Amino acid sequence: MKIKILPYSVICCWLLCSLASVAQEKNRPNVIIVMTDDQGYGDLGITGNPHVNTPMIDAFATESIRFKNFYVSPVCAPTRSSLMTGRYSLRTGIRDTYNGGAIMATNEVTIAEMLRQADYKSGIFGKWHLGDNYPSRPSDQGFDESLIHLSGGMGQVGDITTYFKGDRSYFDPVLWHNNKKEAYTGYCSDIFTNEAINFIEKNKDTPFFCYLAFNAPHTPLQVPDAYYQKYKDIDPASGFENDTREHPVMTERDKEDARKVYAMVSNIDDNFGKLLKKLEELQIADNTLIIFMTDNGPQQVRYVDGMRGRKGNVYQGGVRVPFYMRYPSSFKQSKDIKTKVAHIDVLPTLAEICNVPLPKVKEIDGKSLLPLITSSKEDWSNRSLFFYWTRRYPELYNNITVLKGSYKLVGKTDYNASITDFELFNIDEDPYEKQNLILENQLIAVDLKKNLDEKYNQLIASENLIKQPRIRVGTVHENPIILNRNDASGERGIWAQEEVYGKWAVSIEKGYYDIKFKFIKPVKPNGRMYLEANNLVNQMVHKEADTDVIEMKNVYFSEMDCDLIPFYATNSKKIFPFWMEMTKLD
Repeated sequence: MKIKILPYSVICCWLLCSLASVAQEKNRPNVIIVMTDDQGYGDLGITGNPHVNTPMIDAFATESIRFKNFYVSPVCAPTRSSLMTGRYSLRTGIRDTYNGGAIMATNEVTIAEMLRQADYKSGIFGKWHLGDNYPSRPSDQGFDESLIHLSGGMGQVGDITTYFKGDRSYFDPVLWHNNKKEAYTGYCSDIFTNEAINFIEKNKDTPFFCYLAFNAPHTPLQVPDAYYQKYKDIDPASGFENDTREHPVMTERDKEDARKVYAMVSNIDDNFGKLLKKLEELQIADNTLIIFMTDNGPQQVRYVDGMRGRKGNVYQGGVRVPFYMRYPSSFKQSKDIKTKVAHIDVLPTLAEICNVPLPKVKEIDGKSLLPLITSSKEDWSNRSLFFYWTRRYPELYNNITVLKGSYKLVGKTDYNASITDFELFNIDEDPYEKQNLILENQLIAVDLKKNLDEKYNQLIASENLIKQPRIRVGTVHENPIILNRNDASGERGIWAQEEVYGKWAVSIEKGYYDIKFKFIKPVKPNGRMYLEANNLVNQMVHKEADTDVIEMKNVYFSEMDCDLIPFYATNSKKIFPFWMEMTKLD
């Protein structure tokens, strides 16, 4: 047998390439994104709040790159889809927080899927809110481990495992670990942090991406009593006597809500400190890139650093949030960056820092923040950012804005409004949006409106918005499947109502199914249960006693895309199930 001896130069080249590859792997940072839910810009000590105690986050911020003008969507699911994909939420199929509009299309490429190219292990702990069923769950979108609650929040109608716990939904919850129900002991924020730390310990020797998405301080405002006791006697409206900015007038209800929120934030701060300590213990802190951010402004009335508006609003208080990034091995000094940037910029930033290609099949709206961090000469003044929020779909010129350079055009008006019905602010000079410049700067406003119209018309024509993502029923990936209220569409604002028209947009595989319909309250006998799917209608009379569960056995479906429309007809009422479970039999 002949042994071929490679030339010395070839061997050296191969060794150098191999060593370079190994060095590149070692230089890739671990990535942790910590995002809180409904924590506004003003809910930190470092942003001027005299009441809330956040020493760990404040200290982290002083060591970080601080983006002083960081923007998100006015509500949570749109922010989360933009964060995960680098794209405006409407491109991804996300158009609402419920009403069937919080399901992200499976053809989107997430941060987890992008980093998988470099063999990252990815885990999510907390709130996903981009689809509770196949093929839109975290495990379907690149995450190796997931521990989440369902829908938009624990204790909300879509989270069927915590809703019926009422004022204890944040304690000892049943959560979904890798798509299976598991019972946990303790307070939700503590659970999510502990499990995130376990994931980090298991993957400390390989690049990892950890997405710790707290559901706190979102409603319902539930917190361990030890934290509440720290704030029970404060007056959240006090302490601003020497502040000339406007601050909201707070009712007693507002003050009590603020006390609970600050207690929840203090708990998050302790958990954040626990996470940072673990990174030091594992000796991986220097090579770990950590982002701390929130998903939108505060839901309740409280301090928001003098800004106008809160959650759901395109004014600054609804869309401007804290954003801190620390990466000790590469970012040697902390600094403030005033350039206006947004959630869509996170994915391309991670792509560049982690040295992985951007998704090639998608239009990425964001830009890498790395040039802003490494250079003081970057000029992004010609870039525009678009935000909106209304239920179901965008409403033309209602709660919609475009931001470009120093100027921000806000539409709070009718679809056919004239330019003078808009508001124009120079937010560099007027960050609190007090002075409407529309009359003296109509040319600037007209130019911004053209930009807004172009972006609006482009986004509402997005394929994933026109062809809304469907839940897949009957696959081996999820059987049985539970369809919950968060993903039901029909009437505007479906929540916990009994008499409401609802439906689920699904793709059903051919076969026989056993179906359970769960109701909020027991229904009376002698009514008729209906299930419609395209031209297929199954019905049966319920003859038994009062019950909150009705079953249909051995129901046949051909393969179809359809709207599943279930209701129980009784005494001229049509009662929509709280959820329905479908089990494929063959």
